[in-house]
Amino acid sequence: MRFTSEQRLDDGVLERAFTLGEIPGTLWTPESAPSAPAPLILMAHNNGLPKGESRLVARARHSAAYGYAVAAIDAPGCGDRPRSAADEQARADLRRAMQAGEPVDEIFESFIGPLVEEAVPEWRTTLDALLSLPEIGGPVGYSGWTAVGIRLAVVEPRIAAAGFFAGGYVPRAQREEARQVTIPLLFLLQWDDEGNPRQRALDLFDAFGSREKTLHANLGGHTGTPWFEREDGDRFFARHLK
Repeated sequence: MRFTSEQRLDDGVLERAFTLGEIPGTLWTPESAPSAPAPLILMAHNNGLPKGESRLVARARHSAAYGYAVAAIDAPGCGDRPRSAADEQARADLRRAMQAGEPVDEIFESFIGPLVEEAVPEWRTTLDALLSLPEIGGPVGYSGWTAVGIRLAVVEPRIAAAGFFAGGYVPRAQREEARQVTIPLLFLLQWDDEGNPRQRALDLFDAFGSREKTLHANLGGHTGTPWFEREDGDRFFARHLK
């Protein structure tokens, strides 16, 4: 892991950009030295939007100010990473179908499924590197993109708790894997999300195998998650990571 920039922010958070091989990422940590290594939250945006997306950055800074180390990476083909011709074609097909009001599930399946398969090993490699830093310790939480989070929760025993956002497409393979997820969960659902069928999200919540799982549903569209859910999310992680 190589740090490429460092910035001290006005909310008492240290923001550092890093690269790990071909993986670009950002790490946010409390600027004041803690008495013990900080617990870690891996934070991913739905469907591979870039790590610099403003809502993700706001969430990350809020959690870092709360006392966590928070890391985000760009998934393959996302952010500044190059896209293959197949990626570009799938995204063009998706835009066309959405504008025409046509079904989009199979298009999502064609590129989100492979994206999950590529992204999860990179997250595990990143986790290895982050936990080698002296300022970061376990346990580890995950927040954000549900499809990647489900696979990570199944294959990565170091993930102790997760907060999922119901607003991104979840491939069929991950809907089946949801039954194997047993860690504590907080599941956020926007009741009027125009791109996410409500019943599918409720069915997914039902499918999770966790004995402790909580559903927070709020009125509003895809980007309307209330600010207080960030605070509730940090309290959820405090119960399981601190």
